[in-house]
Amino acid sequence: MKIGQKPELPGALAQTGLAKQAKSPAPAAEGVAKGAAAASAAGVPVTVSGSARALEQPGRTSSEFDAKRVSAVRAAIGNGTFKVNAEVIADKMLSSAQEIFSRSRG
Repeated sequence: MKIGQKPELPGALAQTGLAKQAKSPAPAAEGVAKGAAAASAAGVPVTVSGSARALEQPGRTSSEFDAKRVSAVRAAIGNGTFKVNAEVIADKMLSSAQEIFSRSRG
């Protein structure tokens, strides 16, 4: 389904009582868990694919970031002194592509 188009099965949404939720904006990452819990409490089955479970990293929290680094980058951008290293970005993009290809073949 494309953005802005009506769902293919509008009766299915009305039958499950989720028509109002479908019209509201998508929840943030934190709200997804709350929405899933509410859906399961409402009797709507929710399943997570094996691929989605594989993306979940055990032990990692959403607050895991370097606040000092974020503020330093934000200040550098604000000052106009932030430099983008295109070579590093290209190397990481190639590395990511190689990882994706190796997973799809493997």
